[in-house]
Amino acid sequence: MEQKEQWGSRSGFILAAVGSAIGLGNIWRYPYVVYENGGGAFLLPYLIALFTAAIPILLMEYAIGHKKRGSAPLSYKRLSDRFEWIGWWQVLVSFVIITYYMVIIGWAASYTYFSMGTQWGDDTQSFFLSQYLNVGEDFWSFGGIQWQILIPVILVWALVYWVLHRGVNRGIELASKILMPLLIVLLIIFTIRAITLPGAMDGLDVLFTPDFSKMLNTDVWFAAYGQVFFSLSLGAGIMITYSSYLKKKSDLANSGMIAGLANSGFEFLAAIAVFGALGFLAVQQNVAVTEVVSSGPMLAFVVFPNIINAFPSLNSLFGVLFFGTLVFAGFTSAVSLLEPGISAFKEKMNISRKAAVNWICGLGLLVSIAYTTRSGLSLLDIVDNFVNKFGILFSALVAMILIGWVGKQLNPLRDHINSVSDIQVGKWWIVMLKFISPLILSYILISGTISEINEPYGDGGYPISALSIFGYGLVIALIIGAFLLQMKKWPPIQSSDEKERHKHGA
Repeated sequence: MEQKEQWGSRSGFILAAVGSAIGLGNIWRYPYVVYENGGGAFLLPYLIALFTAAIPILLMEYAIGHKKRGSAPLSYKRLSDRFEWIGWWQVLVSFVIITYYMVIIGWAASYTYFSMGTQWGDDTQSFFLSQYLNVGEDFWSFGGIQWQILIPVILVWALVYWVLHRGVNRGIELASKILMPLLIVLLIIFTIRAITLPGAMDGLDVLFTPDFSKMLNTDVWFAAYGQVFFSLSLGAGIMITYSSYLKKKSDLANSGMIAGLANSGFEFLAAIAVFGALGFLAVQQNVAVTEVVSSGPMLAFVVFPNIINAFPSLNSLFGVLFFGTLVFAGFTSAVSLLEPGISAFKEKMNISRKAAVNWICGLGLLVSIAYTTRSGLSLLDIVDNFVNKFGILFSALVAMILIGWVGKQLNPLRDHINSVSDIQVGKWWIVMLKFISPLILSYILISGTISEINEPYGDGGYPISALSIFGYGLVIALIIGAFLLQMKKWPPIQSSDEKERHKHGA
């Protein structure tokens, strides 16, 4: 086996962790969630969710990876032989997500080019859906590969492949040190421009005017927990893998607080930029801000080109800045989504990092091709909904129950965090992970399942067969795959405790 890789510095790890958290969703998902759930009133539930669930779970994953010194499956196995499948489940979830996440980055890369001369024209929705994606009418009529989508996707995959081949120190850490500061600078420039546009204050009023009546709605609290959970890359094996590359004497508590707060700060900045720009568009169209608010791809690839069209000057420049920011945000997250699988298969299959990168990236690219067909947008929507809702959340819930109740590992993990950290973690951390967070996630999953049964996803727009195969079927397949991977025997690998004894000559 190759020598265990390590970060070159703690700052490199923090930048990579923040880069994993900061992705496409921070820019086009978070602002809409804030608006939909009470504007300024949403910020309180969001902050409560950050400190009661997100940061405690983040610290738990840091502690598992740092103490057990392995990929997610190996770290869980070192906690208990019965827990390894949870690590594989999270690795497989990350792999599925990256296969369509790379396609969205490819869209953003294409739109960076389309920004030059605002090539999308006046009818931005028609351009996105009909001319660029060439969306088909029937889900099962996939049609041929759309080369205008596939080519940028291949280019993005090639760049990520190159970074991963260079390893943790020379690849991921170096890319994060360059891209994260650049990403922040780009967003600051776009934010300054957005809030100085005519009508920007109208958008910011909508964003920050609290609607406290919505705080009595449980959906607002669930939205807050869901947003911060997904945003910090929890339950996907990423932070376990990343923390395993840290040196033995690394401050875990401080690093977790920095990563969590930095991610939230970026989201707030993105929300200011987005709603400032939406306020401008509302003034231009003489409509209310609420009438131009959209979510997901429709915001990034339909509404924002409209906003850029309406800029009084330098339209192409700000188009390139915005979509370039999306590309950089997506790239740092893409690298982190691939690393859990590379680390896990490298250890389990006893192969080199180079071979693991080749297999994971090669297979990922092949799966990504399915999203470049005429049904790619619909397929992406279905897979994203089910993998996020019933993959990440459920795996994290099971992990907390197994670690807190079955394996009774929370106290040892807390002791490990405190042994290397300046900030000491108190008993509140155990209460959150053993009681509060599991209860909240359980309610979210139960209510989500009931909603799916009563009203199939997509409001009837997707055939039941597609939801069954690419939704429920995919989630079940990932769980089965996790157990099958657990069944394969590991090569001779020293436990983390044995490594320590050997290192000190014990």
